[in-house]
Amino acid sequence: MAQELVSYIGGVILLSGAAFSLLAAIGVLRLPDLLTRLHAASKAGVVGGGLVLLAVGIVSMDAAIWVRAVIGILFLVLTTPVSAHLLARSSYLAGDKFYQNTIQNDLDLVAGKIRPHE
Repeated sequence: MAQELVSYIGGVILLSGAAFSLLAAIGVLRLPDLLTRLHAASKAGVVGGGLVLLAVGIVSMDAAIWVRAVIGILFLVLTTPVSAHLLARSSYLAGDKFYQNTIQNDLDLVAGKIRPHE
């Protein structure tokens, strides 16, 4: 009975992780510029991958696999924001154009290229 409950819980978590990963992939394909694509990939991708790893850890019912899954989740949570930041910064420094409906570029404001609205 308990094994069936664990299997159902793991299945629900796995399907949730797959749905988040699918949303991240759709966001990467459909969003207009690099910054919004990075946002979709870094946010929904981490949640999707983390939920899949969590489901694997729960269903396995093995302490060694559970520890590896938690370490994998921590690795995703710690490295994905850093890599997304570095990609966005290098894109900005290379002069990549923003989406045409972008209203405000705070990086130009910080760099002194424009004056703040008064």
